[in-house]
Amino acid sequence: MPGARVVPNEITYSAASSTCEKGGQWQLALKLLSLMPEARLVPKVITYSAAISACEKGGQWQLALGLLSSMPGMRMIPSQISYNAAVFACAKGVQCELALDLLGLMTQHEVMRDRVTYNAVLDAAFDKRMAAHFLT
Repeated sequence: MPGARVVPNEITYSAASSTCEKGGQWQLALKLLSLMPEARLVPKVITYSAAISACEKGGQWQLALGLLSSMPGMRMIPSQISYNAAVFACAKGVQCELALDLLGLMTQHEVMRDRVTYNAVLDAAFDKRMAAHFLT
């Protein structure tokens, strides 16, 4: 982009992070997120959500949860997409208790839960009795 005299902005970084997510390049998504302050850009919720999702795809549930928990410190309110990505990361890491904790946080912070949220929690439920609890 600099060669074409185009200056990257928040949208550019978000799009690049989303591409990293789709390609399973969680390290690169985190690198892009860390470069934004150097470029005097403020990351957006969508940029964080893409990085969380990239971590999920890479099996990095701890990093996904770390990103989610750092958002309020960056004056960002995690969105439904942010939470869903983190819940999916917990599911991939078979972290049922953490997925349930996130479900509770969504309720506490008045973030709407949807079918995607509940599917992610069910994915995390490695015990059929736990899954049955959500379906009743």
